[in-house]
Amino acid sequence: METETLLEALAADTLNSWKPEKSIRLALIAGNVIAGIAFFVGIGFRPDILFAMGTSRFLVKFAVTLPLVFAATAAMLRAAQPGTSFGVRGWALAISPLVLVLAVLIEIVTVPPPFWGSRMVGTHALNCLTLIPLLSIGPLACFLLALREGAPTRPGLAGAIAGLAASGIAATFYATNCTDDSPLFVVIWYPLAVGFVTLIGFLSGRRFLRW
Repeated sequence: METETLLEALAADTLNSWKPEKSIRLALIAGNVIAGIAFFVGIGFRPDILFAMGTSRFLVKFAVTLPLVFAATAAMLRAAQPGTSFGVRGWALAISPLVLVLAVLIEIVTVPPPFWGSRMVGTHALNCLTLIPLLSIGPLACFLLALREGAPTRPGLAGAIAGLAASGIAATFYATNCTDDSPLFVVIWYPLAVGFVTLIGFLSGRRFLRW
C-alpha cells in the first residue's frame, strides 16, 4: 500500500512538472498569434519592407529581438519550477544586449559623429514606446496564465521574465514596421519599451503568481 502511494506521488510530481512546460509552449504559440493579429490588423509592415530586408541594419534588429524571445522563454520554463537554477538559460539572456552593443559600436565607427544625434532620436520613438507595450499585452497575459500552472518560488522574477519574452515577441513584430533601423535608435528606445513591459510583468507576477 505504501509503495502504491509512493508511485502515485511520483507520478503526480512528474505530471505537475510537465504541465507548466506544456502550458508555456502553448502560451508561446497563442501569444504570437494574438500579437500577430493585433499587428496586422492595426499596424502592418513598413511600406519599403522588401528593400529593408536587404539591409544589415534592418536585420540586426531581429538578431536582437529573436534571441530575447527564445532565451526568455527558456528561462521562463525554469522559473515555473520551484527551487530551480537558470544555469545556461540565464546566461543566454545576455545574447541580445551583447549583439546590440556590438551593433552600436559598429555604427559609431562607420557613421560620422554629427549624425549620431539624429539617429538616436529617430522619427518614431513614440510609436516604439507605445506599440511594443500594446503588442505585449496578449503574450504577457498568456504567459502569466501558463505560469500559474507551475509553482514559481520567485513570482516577481517569473513575471519579469514573462515580460521579457512578451516584449521580445512584440518588438519582433514592431521591428517590421519601424523605419528607424539605426542601432543607435534601437539601443535607446527598444530597451525602454521592453523595460516597461518587464516591470509590468514583475508587478503582475508578484500579484498573480503567489502560491
